[in-house]
Amino acid sequence: MSDPIMPGNATLVNLRAIMAGDPLTLADGWEAPVAASADALAARLQTGEALYGVNTGFGKLASTRIAPDGLAELQLNLLRSHAAGVGAPLPVPVVRLVLALKALSLARGASGVRVEVVQALLALLAADIMPLIPSQGSVGASGDLAPLAHLSLVLVGEGEALAADGTRLSGAEALARAEVAPLVLGPKEGLALLNGTQVSTALALSALFAAEDLLRTALVAGALSTEGAKGSDTPFDPRIHDLRGQPGQIRCAAALRTLMAGSALRESHRTGDPRVQDPYSLRCQPQVAGACLDLLGNAAATLQREANAVTDNPLVVEGGDILSGGNFHAEPVAFAADTIALALAELGAIGERRIALLVDPVLSGLPAFLVREGGLNSGFMIAQVTAAALTAENRALATPRSVDSLPTSANQEDHVSMATGAALRLKPMADNLANILAIELLCAAQAIDFHRPLTSAPALEAAHRLVRGAAAHWDRDRAMAPDIAAVAELVRGGRIAALAPL
Repeated sequence: MSDPIMPGNATLVNLRAIMAGDPLTLADGWEAPVAASADALAARLQTGEALYGVNTGFGKLASTRIAPDGLAELQLNLLRSHAAGVGAPLPVPVVRLVLALKALSLARGASGVRVEVVQALLALLAADIMPLIPSQGSVGASGDLAPLAHLSLVLVGEGEALAADGTRLSGAEALARAEVAPLVLGPKEGLALLNGTQVSTALALSALFAAEDLLRTALVAGALSTEGAKGSDTPFDPRIHDLRGQPGQIRCAAALRTLMAGSALRESHRTGDPRVQDPYSLRCQPQVAGACLDLLGNAAATLQREANAVTDNPLVVEGGDILSGGNFHAEPVAFAADTIALALAELGAIGERRIALLVDPVLSGLPAFLVREGGLNSGFMIAQVTAAALTAENRALATPRSVDSLPTSANQEDHVSMATGAALRLKPMADNLANILAIELLCAAQAIDFHRPLTSAPALEAAHRLVRGAAAHWDRDRAMAPDIAAVAELVRGGRIAALAPL
């Protein structure tokens, strides 16, 4: 059981655990500020002044005043009209995170909602009832309006949800299973549920967690490839990296040194090797992976802040003032997603170059395409082509989305972040990178086999055993796809990443 979380203080460790299935429990005392903000909003409403989204229309219709007897209908109509998403449903782990992030945001006590709204979100999460949220339809402007509308419909007994066993439920059935009464929305509660960056943030966090594991995997694969190519470990000497001072580069060089420590294979060619320098894909691993590590660190800091932020509008602030602003604009999330994309693309690009090196007998000194009886056997020839195709695809997907603003809502939302699209494209990129690294691991393990009986370093021998447990040595041609899939499963499961001392 995870420790209770005070709203505003969730860590990335907390969020990764929640995404994986841990419960979310809020620390004692969260209810008081939430109730106080709802009371402050109610008091201001009694004055008769115009409050955006509370007693007015939305967006371009903000100048339209709504009569008191229409306020509840206003919030319900908002949910219904904005549930205009399309596309495949978001994955269940991402939806878990969306529910948690929305609860954490509203529990900060600046959104003017009642305690019951937060409790309903927590109850769905605890019951493992996941609203069915279409993945497309948000431009990350007034928050993730369409996807959050689909989530919020379930809270009023409409929409659809998935039970833990995958059963598709109506919103009413979902609430019954969670033992929650359908919400009758109060003033601003529909708007508070829809405004916010929780969907784009959850998608970006999911990709961040995958990218962190993939970077560790890339270090292991790169070290194994270096061993397979009889490359040098001199480029990983700490004195080189200290002179530059880039923190990610220093850390990755240290990890590579540790991975290769104690290798008899390395010692076998320390003297008498005619090569002076290795190609960049071996020699510059700390510089490339380290820059990616720094990018991911920057993205992580941004996303942790966003996960704890209040991003709806208007906000009920200290003193009871109600302020209309733009915290729902997801530009920070869009930038974070774009930088994660750059890291994923570059890790794949340099990994594909190491694959190409290993299959080239001129560069590697190994049998062509890593197989005996070349010609009769094609070996890893087309596996490298597959890696090249995936690398090209990721290169195209890495094009920044944050610069592609497209005005919406009759030009009221005249600059948008495109954060949700920026984050959505990260999972396909991570899947592509997992397959590239799987191919590299297969090639590197094959190269190591050709150097037997020499052994590599202990950590790399452990990686070799994992690969060989999933795919046998390639002595003659067979279908390659099952081997790639089996090793990619190791990669996605974090088995290889766990070996990296980073």
